[in-house]
Amino acid sequence: MLRQMSLRPVARASGHAHCACTARIAARRTFTAKPTRATEDFSLNKLHNKRRDYERNRTAFLSAGAIAGIASFIYTAYKLKVALAAQSDSDKSSSSGSIRLDSPIPTGTFKTEAGEQRKVVLRDDEGREIVPTGNSVVQTFPRTIDVKLPTDTRAVGTIEATISSNEGTEYTLVGLGTRTVTFLGIQVYVVGFYVATQDIAKLQTYLVKKVNSLATTLIPSEKETLRKSLLDAAEGEETWDTILRDAGCRSAFRITPVKDTDFGHLRDGFVRAITARSQRDSQKYGDEQFGEALKEFKNLFARGSVPKKKEMLLCRDQLGRLSVLYEEEATKGPRSQIMGSVQDERISRLLWLNYLAGNKVASEPARQNIINGVMEFVERPVGTVATQVV
Repeated sequence: MLRQMSLRPVARASGHAHCACTARIAARRTFTAKPTRATEDFSLNKLHNKRRDYERNRTAFLSAGAIAGIASFIYTAYKLKVALAAQSDSDKSSSSGSIRLDSPIPTGTFKTEAGEQRKVVLRDDEGREIVPTGNSVVQTFPRTIDVKLPTDTRAVGTIEATISSNEGTEYTLVGLGTRTVTFLGIQVYVVGFYVATQDIAKLQTYLVKKVNSLATTLIPSEKETLRKSLLDAAEGEETWDTILRDAGCRSAFRITPVKDTDFGHLRDGFVRAITARSQRDSQKYGDEQFGEALKEFKNLFARGSVPKKKEMLLCRDQLGRLSVLYEEEATKGPRSQIMGSVQDERISRLLWLNYLAGNKVASEPARQNIINGVMEFVERPVGTVATQVV
């Protein structure tokens, strides 16, 4: 009896020890057990997504860097090309005796002196008189040019002998401006209006007598009256139309592109202007002769490209005949070579009016500038301008 009672606690104690050992072993097995299949798939997907995001971001950054590098290379190459072109143009100008002034070229064509507008006249390194245009590409125009036309006829006289030579007849700048197109104001060319120096007196006479038939020069109030009439669309067009038909003034438009263009582009602009004005009066301009003359004019421009800064002259003689001259490459003798002429004076008259008068002109700054130049002429006694130019 005593033996059995003494053995029970021992058996109970060993049972408790066995259970504790079994629990520890089970806990150890649970801690060190391998993960299930679902756990493995979740971990792999998470790592895969991280790797994919990394590769995607890395590719995006590398692509952006490559694009930025290519863009910077192209931009640098473009800026280098522009700099080299500018240097080349500068070298060509230096070698050809063009303008090299110590001070910056003024942007204004006229300046105010004693309440009156005066044309700004500079001198280049060779002493030739030049006028600033206000354009960054074609910066100056010559104040006078010599033009030799096949239709030129010389009269005997002191002034004519002075201002005419083997190089041709001298023309004096009246005014200039830049032609722009579209609402963006894209610059096409700089245009200047010249009148034969000998014929300035004819222009003075007509304009002065229009305001005051007894005067030989105009006072400020009369000049303002003339200015308003020339700015008026209808009256200004009538005034210039009469001058071109009756005064017999030889004149020219000097056109210099500010960027590379072609003869076809220039021709289309001229033809549109002539056609638009001719359609206003079919009785004056609807005959077959005018149509043939317009075809002749178009054929004059059947050529190729026109580089920037090249000179083209549209010249009108005392009878209104139109001649087109162009500055060819490596030419000797006259400054420009004749491309052809049109005998019908209506072609040149309509083309001239496209710059001088009307509701819409080819270049409003040029029209304003030309009127300023006219005011400078009429404030002097008739016949004295040509002498002062000489």
